[in-house]
Amino acid sequence: MPRRRPPEPDAPLDRWVLSWADFLTLLFAFFVVMYAISSVNEEKYRSMSEALSQVFSGPGAPKGANRALDGGSGLLEGGETDKKSSANLVGPANEGATLLLNQVRAQLESDFSEQSASGEIEVSGSDLWFSIELRSNLLFASGGAIPSIEADSILARIAERLEGLDNPIHVEGFTDNAPISTDQFPSNWELSAARAAAVVRLLEMNGINPARMAAVGYGEYQPAYSNRTEEGRRLNRRIVIVVSRDEKVRRAVVSYGSEQVSSDAVSTMLTDDQDSEAAPGAMEQVETEDGILFRQANPEQ
Repeated sequence: MPRRRPPEPDAPLDRWVLSWADFLTLLFAFFVVMYAISSVNEEKYRSMSEALSQVFSGPGAPKGANRALDGGSGLLEGGETDKKSSANLVGPANEGATLLLNQVRAQLESDFSEQSASGEIEVSGSDLWFSIELRSNLLFASGGAIPSIEADSILARIAERLEGLDNPIHVEGFTDNAPISTDQFPSNWELSAARAAAVVRLLEMNGINPARMAAVGYGEYQPAYSNRTEEGRRLNRRIVIVVSRDEKVRRAVVSYGSEQVSSDAVSTMLTDDQDSEAAPGAMEQVETEDGILFRQANPEQ
């Protein structure tokens, strides 16, 4: 006769107490952590305030000195302002620079009128900058970055016109999309940058202040023409010498490339910079007994 199975005991009805106890334990731990975080360590707070003071005031600023921090774009900006027209950017301070820029551009157009007609050299621009675009075959051998004799002659004539200017100059190098892989130039990046640097070096040798110049290599990634045809690839292999009205214009043009950004776009960027500088979003640094505080400055004080 089979054994009778003893009846199972009824499940306890108070199992919820264990879960409730776990929840209370976690809740207690949470409040302990929150309390620890909320407790202010005065010494650490003072050290942090002094460190912030050094960052915003500079190494030579006296401790406790009030100093206005220039407002900028972002959270410290004093609100959105109306956009100015690009014509407002050419004020009295810039009229002379713009006039001289246009004069030199006209001289270069006259100097290279024959090469411009054949499409080998093109001079163009606006009131903010002008550019001199040269085909790479005028300056370099295929796949190389050593300037030719003709390059010396052309760049000497350009330097003669630019020598009387104090404007920033940067040289842009471009290639087509044909891959290159040599010990000297592993890719088109190196080739375009080396060619731009070689042009900068020749301009320096012809009297241009090197502190005014910069070299930028864009490789194959900003084509002005289609790389699907041989003619398009030939036109994409180029050097562009850009003469900007001032340093702000050069930074804006270099960010996107002279052939990828319009004069209106640069004007908008410069207008944003002017609005940021004029915005009433300045912050003031004040030292109190508890440390350094930052508050919005009152322009009427």
